[in-house]
Amino acid sequence: MAEEQYIDDELDVEELRAESEDDEASGLYEHFSITADKGQSLLRLDKYLTSHMENCSRNRIQVAADSGNILVNGKPAKPSYKVKPLDHIQLVMPYPKREYEVLPENIPLDILYEDDDLVIVNKAAGMVVHPGVGNHSGTLVNAMSYHLQQLPMFSEGNARAGLVHRIDKNTSGILVMAKNELALARLGKQFFDHSIQRRYVALVWGNFDEDEGTITGNIGRSPKDRQKMYVFADGSDGKWAVTHWRVLRRFGYVTLVECRLETGRTHQIRVHMSWIGHPLFNDERYGGDRILKGTTFAKYKQFIENCFAVMPRHALHARMLGFVHPTTGCDVLFESDLPEDFRALIAKWENYSSVATEE
Repeated sequence: MAEEQYIDDELDVEELRAESEDDEASGLYEHFSITADKGQSLLRLDKYLTSHMENCSRNRIQVAADSGNILVNGKPAKPSYKVKPLDHIQLVMPYPKREYEVLPENIPLDILYEDDDLVIVNKAAGMVVHPGVGNHSGTLVNAMSYHLQQLPMFSEGNARAGLVHRIDKNTSGILVMAKNELALARLGKQFFDHSIQRRYVALVWGNFDEDEGTITGNIGRSPKDRQKMYVFADGSDGKWAVTHWRVLRRFGYVTLVECRLETGRTHQIRVHMSWIGHPLFNDERYGGDRILKGTTFAKYKQFIENCFAVMPRHALHARMLGFVHPTTGCDVLFESDLPEDFRALIAKWENYSSVATEE
């Protein structure tokens, strides 16, 4: 049945190529469909699907139906619904069907919290979240499939086992993974409904006139470069996206900001910030990997090169994640400290700005 529910927060192009052309997780993908025969007798929906879907338990079907993922004639139906002749039944999920099998790998993980329902992982920069084109091993899901190999969800070779959202390969920070079907469905619905709290820390080029603001603009794949996302300001294409930002530290030529996601589009923070003229520091895809602000002195140029060497990736970290626990119903909040490379980058800018002020 359903593999998993996930939402893209930030997604690398290697993963993008493994997905469908429009995978911002704001639509629904059909995983199974069937039309009841003309002579079909009245039968509970869960019993009907159990007999018509291979390798799918009645319990998994009930969880999917309770989560609104099973439609009858286009409308969500409960497990107790009585199937009638010519009813059209669909299993839909906010992600495409899986294409890759995953093998467990004994890869060290930075686990911040774990209980019977979920795992909070602090993902290192450079780690792809799940297998895809060019990344068949060494991913977070490979590592988690080893860590949780005794659980049914992680023993079936599912390339996105437990995933409810993802972050880009070179974005560090916090992720939640589900350990069972019920947690997966309930967490997935929260991400789909945009009720999750997500805060990122980013270092961006330039200074801001204000201390905080909001960026709105539809995000879709660029018509000129399919490996990049693009803001359609007139709303002619793409999906609605909202990013709230506030200044944390000002360093003159660059600014440390906190970004709060209201939606979860592919590369949302990176493309929104670039669109308003503040690309992420060292973001090669959106123009932040060159000097955009500052002096023309050779000494400054060397300083920037040294900064790029200290943090050879875009300066973005998923710092905080908050949601309603899928079992207890309590609000939970998890935070992740900035990694070493990000702290070293900030230290260099602090030193540079203090020296510049003294001069």
